[in-house]
Amino acid sequence: MKQQPPTEAPAGTPPGPNQAGAPPPGYYQAGALPPLPGYYQAGAPQGYYVAGTPPVYYQAVAPQQHPHPVGVPPLQPLPQVYPQPVGYNLPQGHWSTGLCDCFEDAPTCCITLWCPCITFGQTSEIIDRGTSSCGTNGVLYTVIALLTGLHCIYTCMYRSKMKLQYGMPQNNLDDFCIHCWCHYCALCQEHRELERRGYQVALGWHGNMEKMNRGMGVTTPPIVQGGMTR
Repeated sequence: MKQQPPTEAPAGTPPGPNQAGAPPPGYYQAGALPPLPGYYQAGAPQGYYVAGTPPVYYQAVAPQQHPHPVGVPPLQPLPQVYPQPVGYNLPQGHWSTGLCDCFEDAPTCCITLWCPCITFGQTSEIIDRGTSSCGTNGVLYTVIALLTGLHCIYTCMYRSKMKLQYGMPQNNLDDFCIHCWCHYCALCQEHRELERRGYQVALGWHGNMEKMNRGMGVTTPPIVQGGMTR
């Protein structure tokens, strides 16, 4: 029996399964089904949708981005936890020394009087948790002081940041006035506070972290070579 060649479909009608240009079995031609905006079916030929309900779809994403499943919340990064120094177990929420207790640490008082950039650079590195350096902050402090005289604005921001870290009441105007009229006393107080809370400010942030990590390490007892002797 002679096989009939596939017939051409009339103009304006979709091709049937035995007509020329018909899609593969299990697929519909583009336009035969409602489009699914923002989705694609993996493995489907270009211009066709798979018959039936699609099982899993991924949202269309911009280039150089990873597709994320629909309905699945993104993972939140865990906060970075730093080892805490061993200090005097001071409670949160208030200063351990007064603003005018400068002579409790006479060496720091003298350094701050002659070179306040050193004291500020050391304390700001601890407050920034190592994201900045003592040298950079000290040089920036000196440049601002020489060019504008508004270094108290720069330093009072670190006082507010330190108070936030230790749960102290926030008052930006109060911090500005203290650094504006009692600048050296404020720098000494912040330095003393970090020292009393267990930091050796002169070591810097990374030096303190190395010291704390060594203190938290577990030492292995020495192995004694032994055995039965006659």
